[in-house]
Amino acid sequence: MAVPRRERCVPRQPDEVWSLDFVADQLANGARLRVLTIVDVFTREALATEVGQRLRAEDVVGVLNRLVAQRQVPRFLFADNGSEFSGRLLDMWAYHYKVQIDFSRPGKPTDNSFIETFNGSFRDECLNLHWFESLAEAKREIEAWRQDYNETRPHMALNDLTPGEFARKYSLRQQAGGS
Repeated sequence: MAVPRRERCVPRQPDEVWSLDFVADQLANGARLRVLTIVDVFTREALATEVGQRLRAEDVVGVLNRLVAQRQVPRFLFADNGSEFSGRLLDMWAYHYKVQIDFSRPGKPTDNSFIETFNGSFRDECLNLHWFESLAEAKREIEAWRQDYNETRPHMALNDLTPGEFARKYSLRQQAGGS
């Protein structure tokens, strides 16, 4: 008998749920390229696109530490069951910050559909359009794309605001005591 899946947290504010995943590609010379993508599910902001040839659990924790130094600690992380997410290091980080990790079911990328959609846009609009000669070039171009995604591209789900505009307007409403 199957156990019914509980409902995932639906965020009602920024920094409540962050979604994480990896995207793989390669440089022009054939060298491996990996990108850790982290998105705030409420604001749709691309919080991080960490680029490296080998990214491990300690890299994931390092990026999360940088983010929580700048923002609030999320209540939930949505992630798949990759070793970088399901190992002890991220578990210890989550325990320390009292963050709940909500793992996708194996073989069910739709459980983390928002990051999968984001990664599809990232691949179509950035990775597939560039033939990176070096890791440094990949980092520059990918960061430029992330900034454009956050500050230039309106999203229908955000009433045609960019993720950055949506986050700023939400913050102003909260400061003014609105909802």
